[in-house]
Parts: sequence; structure tokens; C-alpha cells
Amino acid sequence: MSKAICIASGKGGTGKTSVASGVACCLAALGKRVVVLDADVGLRNMDIVLGVSDSALFDFTDVISGNTTLKEALLPHPVVENLWLLASPLGENLGRDVTPEDLAALVTEIKGICDFCIIDCPAGLDFGFSLAAAVSDAAILVATPDTVSLRDARLTRTALRKRGIRDIRLVVNRVRPSLIRRLGAANIDEAIDKTSTQLIGIVPEDKRVIEAANRGELLFKKFRTPAARAYRNIARRICGESVPLMKISKKV
Repeated sequence: MSKAICIASGKGGTGKTSVASGVACCLAALGKRVVVLDADVGLRNMDIVLGVSDSALFDFTDVISGNTTLKEALLPHPVVENLWLLASPLGENLGRDVTPEDLAALVTEIKGICDFCIIDCPAGLDFGFSLAAAVSDAAILVATPDTVSLRDARLTRTALRKRGIRDIRLVVNRVRPSLIRRLGAANIDEAIDKTSTQLIGIVPEDKRVIEAANRGELLFKKFRTPAARAYRNIARRICGESVPLMKISKKV
């Protein structure tokens, strides 16, 4: 059965879009048909992170309004088989007239042609978040191991549950054991406790994430890099595999 999973975070700067794109690519590499829906209305970034900047001719509002079909609006990835992008409208106030019912009908259509619809939410709890949460079957919270991010993640979890989502998992991103030791940032067990959310993965700090995004490259193919291995492990867990948590070097 196809599943729509929203990738959310309370605050910006957690690396949510990088996690969403990396996990989506890894799911496709595992043979799953994946549609990435960019729900960051007005400020889309997923096309840049996926290395297809400005290639999308249509966005999801074009499908909802009937200006084009879903098939025509989906941008097949030029490198990753089984992966498509449905872009967000780019510009102030665009897409603000979309209703949850509109998006629900679209996501239902998307789920009819894929195994996973990965929805990249905007940070915060406003319009785009509410839209994405209203049409998702499950959610992944992305947080960094600092107090502000974890508190916001907990609030986001509460907001997701109010919108009917019960299957919520946590990714602790940009983990640096050395920073945890020096500055007292939350460790993984504390992150789980502070967010009251079951862990699905940890992603170590990896400078190649930003480098890859800036170059329009796909990090997921470089499985020797720590972040790429973490994305693959998360994708495998989403598919039901039992995968041990990766060990993170104390030198990070």
C-alpha cells in the first residue's frame, strides 16, 4: 500500500530538506517508486537539492487548477530511476488558495502511481505545514540535538497528532559527539525523551551534505560518506527492515 510521509521540523536550519531528498533517493535506489512533493509554498528548494534546479515546468497548483495533468507535471529525475519531483509554486502568496481537500485529492492520485509520496514541509506550523499534515499517513520529524530544536520538534509532534497522524518518527540530524561532550547538547536518548518520539535514524554532521547541495550533486550515491549511509539506513527502516543504528565517530 502506498504511503504519504511528511518530513517536518519545528525550526528552520535542521537539514530537513536534505534528509527528505536523501531518504527519497535511497528509497528509489531500493526499487521503490517515489514522488517527492515540495510543499514549501512560495520558497521551494527541493529542486536545487535534487540537482534539477529550475527544470520543473509545472508545480502542484497547476495540477490542482487543471492547467495540466499530474503525469505532465511530474519531473522524472535524470539520474535516479523511480524518482519524480512535483514542485511547489515559487513566489509570494502563490498557492495560498489551495485547500486541504484540493491537496488530499492530489496526493490520493499520486499514491495511485507510487509506493511513497515524500512531502517536504516548510519549517514552522503555518499554512504549508497544515496542508502537508492534513494529507499525510505518517511523519518524520527532523531535529538537531540542541534544546531549541528539540522543544520545537515536540511542539510539532503535538500539532501532527492533533491533525490525526499517529505514525511519527524522529531523525536526529547533524549529530556531533564532540559537541555533545563540550557544550552539553542532548544525546540521542535525551532527544527521544524530549520529543516523546520513537527514533528512526541518526545522521552525523557531514560537510559534504552542503557541498553536494551547492553543486547540485546527489550525496546518496556516495555510500562511504556518513550522511549517505545514514539516509540509506533510514530508507531501509521505512521499508520494514531491521537495521542497527550506525556508530558515529567521536572525532566528528
